[in-house]
Amino acid sequence: MQMMPMMPMMPMRRSLKSLLSAVVASAWLGLSAPAWAAAPAAGGAQPFADDVGAPPSDPDQNDAPVTANSTAPGDAKTETLCDDGVDNDGDTVYDCGDNDCAKAAACQTDGRPEFTEERCHDWLDNDRDGATDCDDSDCADMNACKGSWDRKAAPTSGVAAGRGPGSATAADGIDRSADPEDLLGKGQDVDGERSEHMCSDGYDNDHDGKTDCEDLGCRLDTSVVNCQPATNFRFSVVARTQGTYNVQENKANVEFSAIQLRVLGQIPYIQNSFFLLSFRAEKTPRMVFAIFQVPIKGGHYFNINSGSGSLSLELVRSIHKRLLVDPAFYMLNGFEQGNGAALEFGGPLDKRGKFLYRTFLAGGSGRFAGNIGGTFFPDGNNNFTYTAGAQLWMNLVGYYNRYDSPILYTPAPTTLSLAVGGKYDQRSQERYPAANIQTTFRYRRLILLGEVYGKRELNFGSWQVAYNVQMGILPIKKRLLLSADFGQYLATPFERPPATLGYDLRRQNQEMQYRVAAHVFLWRELFMLTLIWGDRRIRSSALIEGTEAATVTKNQDLRLVFQYRF
Repeated sequence: MQMMPMMPMMPMRRSLKSLLSAVVASAWLGLSAPAWAAAPAAGGAQPFADDVGAPPSDPDQNDAPVTANSTAPGDAKTETLCDDGVDNDGDTVYDCGDNDCAKAAACQTDGRPEFTEERCHDWLDNDRDGATDCDDSDCADMNACKGSWDRKAAPTSGVAAGRGPGSATAADGIDRSADPEDLLGKGQDVDGERSEHMCSDGYDNDHDGKTDCEDLGCRLDTSVVNCQPATNFRFSVVARTQGTYNVQENKANVEFSAIQLRVLGQIPYIQNSFFLLSFRAEKTPRMVFAIFQVPIKGGHYFNINSGSGSLSLELVRSIHKRLLVDPAFYMLNGFEQGNGAALEFGGPLDKRGKFLYRTFLAGGSGRFAGNIGGTFFPDGNNNFTYTAGAQLWMNLVGYYNRYDSPILYTPAPTTLSLAVGGKYDQRSQERYPAANIQTTFRYRRLILLGEVYGKRELNFGSWQVAYNVQMGILPIKKRLLLSADFGQYLATPFERPPATLGYDLRRQNQEMQYRVAAHVFLWRELFMLTLIWGDRRIRSSALIEGTEAATVTKNQDLRLVFQYRF
């Protein structure tokens, strides 16, 4: 599942990379240089610049002779002039970016808006709104703030390298010339906001001092499109082309297996709101999911959505956020249903945002993961279907939320989360309470996910449980991700078999499945080639099939999937 004025993409790219290098370098130097610890940055904000350590605007100034009234760059012990564009003391930052200038007249803020090229790269929070230079939305249309996503190598300097020109790694082990994704979770950033929902709720979910689109995770993660420069509404495409070989049937095929079209952005006139409209176009264009979310206060929210997904993570993940390409059918079929509409409330339970809650109430007969225009009453059964439940999400270590992607592209900060939820469902033929437990553990190049779903069918007397474990390993960052999963769906025979097996009951067969996949990143994590092998064994019980003996069907296939999004 997956807002802001349009800016040209290519011109934006060089500046942002320099800006990010400056931010990280300034934080590192602040820890290592005692002189910096004496005074805070002007205006109380971290210094930012479009090109830290750049030569002065006059190319001949470096060659100016040293006189009694001038100082050669690097000879002074402090920044002697705070408006000359020169790094007088050779500490890699100059003018108002140097804390030596904190009390200089030229570096005092005046409270007026940031509305010119000069004011948008002077390292000052001129309007005192807590956002400096290109962090301030007032500077969004300035040339100084049209940054970079082109992945070109940043020029090495004392700031970018940490050990002087030509060096790539600082004494603290941080690669200063790394791509922006490598900055997530480093320095003062806590890697806990990396989804459209978390980046549009008006709340600092990971408590690192940056809210929504100010947070590095929201700005740098390419899956968070509502924080990328764009028009007020953002249009996004996820597409998948695949070749499949079925071992049992000895058949091969090539097709567009999925095209997902999404429109998302902020609801007009409602600050920090969020909406998403998702279309699928595999067989016939249809809207499959819609959500309209508005903040209440303190990170709490309510939304109205089209009803797909209640407790399981797999139903709310977009098709490009899955380790094994598709969700495990057995984890959803017997436990989740596509209602027509849902109302959800949620938010944090503590000040640090470590514990979150969500409650939901949904109803309506649907079958198409969203049910917009797709009402379906199986077997001519007109019974009203509904579900109600709640879920508690616990970030035990770090931050991870239900909309995050498990796809590893670069080594990630350590996280450990646990979700516990319960609900009551009534389907056309069934009614049952269900419980769900999920856990996610992520450590640098490794991610482990586990989920258990269980229910007690009340009408016919059956216990049913399904589990799935997934693992992802990143052996080559930004190039190769390996993943695998294993799981089963198990059920006891009906104690009171129904006279007629309806549509839902006929599909609830015991099964076991394992899959392995290799993901090759062709261009960042936006273009990805995946080779996946699946082995699925389905056991149709005698009770459901009406036969004397159970039958086992084996389904093995090999797929090569090319997936891309923009």
